[in-house]
Amino acid sequence: MFSEPRKLISTNVCSRRIRDIGRLLLYGSCIADEHADILEQLSENRVPLSVCMEEEHYNMVGFKLLSIMARVRLEEIAVLTVDGSPHCVQLHMLVEDCAKMLGLNKLNIRHFVVYKGKLIEISGREVKVSRYLSKVKRLMSGESNIE
Repeated sequence: MFSEPRKLISTNVCSRRIRDIGRLLLYGSCIADEHADILEQLSENRVPLSVCMEEEHYNMVGFKLLSIMARVRLEEIAVLTVDGSPHCVQLHMLVEDCAKMLGLNKLNIRHFVVYKGKLIEISGREVKVSRYLSKVKRLMSGESNIE
């Protein structure tokens, strides 16, 4: 059964639990109320930590995440949010940015969103494209080469 939610921002960066498991699940805090079954499923063999990008500033979350990633050898970071939230999408982008800043090219990063009650996996490339409105425009216009 899923344990009491823990916040990323108040978790020790060298937490024994993070060091022992080496796999994080960062999830939008509303997921716990709205989609507890999906959260429980993805929490298996991961340390689940909640984040609310409406309450916590991007830079604070980023610095906390960078601190963890620089000090703990992680095998994987998974991100789970609701689809369509302008706040939650920042968490996906932030994880990608932190890994890039630290040169963690081999870190397994997985992105998940919940849309109409269904779990959908999103690629890192799709997260990157979502940052660039000009690329989204070109895709929607039918261009296949958006690099």
